[in-house]
Amino acid sequence: MSATRYDPREYRPLTFHDAAARFRDGGDDPRAYLERCLETISAREPVVKAIVSMNEAGAREAADASRARWKAGKPLSPIDGMPIAIKDLLETKDMPTEMGCEAFKGNFPKRDNAAVWALRQAGAIVLAKATTAELGGAHPPATTNPFDPARTAGGSSSGSAAAVGARMVPAAIGTQVGGSIIRPAAYCGNFALKPTQGGINRGERQATSQSTHGPHAGCIEDMWQVAIEIAKRAGGDRGSVGLMGPSAPPAAVKPERLIVLESEGWPMLDGATRGAFEALLEKLRSAGVTLIRRGDHLWVEALEQAVANGRATCNQVTSWENRWGQRAIVDANPDGVSERAKATLAKAEAMTPEDYRAALLVRMQAQQVHATLAPLADAVISLSCPGPAPIWSGDVPGQPLAPRPTGDFVFNAPSSMLFAPVVTMPMMAVGGMPVGVQVMGQQHEDARMTAIARWISGTIEPVVA
Repeated sequence: MSATRYDPREYRPLTFHDAAARFRDGGDDPRAYLERCLETISAREPVVKAIVSMNEAGAREAADASRARWKAGKPLSPIDGMPIAIKDLLETKDMPTEMGCEAFKGNFPKRDNAAVWALRQAGAIVLAKATTAELGGAHPPATTNPFDPARTAGGSSSGSAAAVGARMVPAAIGTQVGGSIIRPAAYCGNFALKPTQGGINRGERQATSQSTHGPHAGCIEDMWQVAIEIAKRAGGDRGSVGLMGPSAPPAAVKPERLIVLESEGWPMLDGATRGAFEALLEKLRSAGVTLIRRGDHLWVEALEQAVANGRATCNQVTSWENRWGQRAIVDANPDGVSERAKATLAKAEAMTPEDYRAALLVRMQAQQVHATLAPLADAVISLSCPGPAPIWSGDVPGQPLAPRPTGDFVFNAPSSMLFAPVVTMPMMAVGGMPVGVQVMGQQHEDARMTAIARWISGTIEPVVA
């Protein structure tokens, strides 16, 4: 399959809320919707390679049960009957959980992650497991970008992003520690929410202090509905109040003031991406939104400096917290873990407790600076990725391993280290490929960021460069 030129003004994602509106009167039904998804998977999966495993029989059974509930006027939730893919880091009782890692080949705990359990309780159809970079790290799966098979879909939520971008499913669950929800969503033309830290119950995935679950979706309405239906049933992480907000997607809200965050990724932007982003900012300014940049206010400059080493901070925190578990995996099955993962582990094992404490201090100070900015603006706006998805054809034998084969998370590190909610929107195309734009708020402003993103994506025409 050759590349398909992406234009956000013309691309029509797969959505669910509008189809569900026809379920009551029989104009559509969950089984027919599922069968359309399966047809798309059959057509696209040989190239996109977003799916690890599927439970077609179970999905059809669940779709038939959903059809009966809608016909009786008693759906379990607005996402009753929604086919959804689950990142293969999260346990599912009816499909293996192999984590993109040879050491976990055949791993089948036969239990549901908390978020997966909640989705089933809401009537969603857990159709498939989506690919992940190995152990949620940097070693990529075979997944390709749905708009150009020569390019990566991003990571580590590679399959979650690609499955939605390829219109295989209307929504998928991803996870993020540094940039693993927002970056692949941006590369694949999706909406996605990285919630406030702890916003969605991670279940068994509690090993690292920055890990979050979040939905990818073809539209902002489905994105919010999936997130809130999970939170209403499973809550947030232990010790967290969890995601809060309305039961229906928040109404669009126009921001009065937005902080433009450049971050450490700004110098690496290519001219086309930077130009497209500046053009989008000009559209916002013309719509009456005040933009505040680092040269306009000392507090914005303070935030820029506080997150200036965000990548390194995220890497240090996460590597240290993962080292014990990953050492156990390597010791038990040294041939079942990639050389890229072993190299990351070696860096972690060279750290000291003082190194970890220093990274935590940087993170804590950045959070304090960000909180100080709350009265200054309604949200922060920035790019979700440093340009189009990079071309990736695999490691070259005898050559050094590529450091970031699924792309650079430089624009995602700030929200991860700040524990802040972020919504990414498919607002740009550069060279015929999606490039996302994100809005970031204060902790627990998930619904507000969704409302602002809904206004931006529904009011401002996307930029094509």
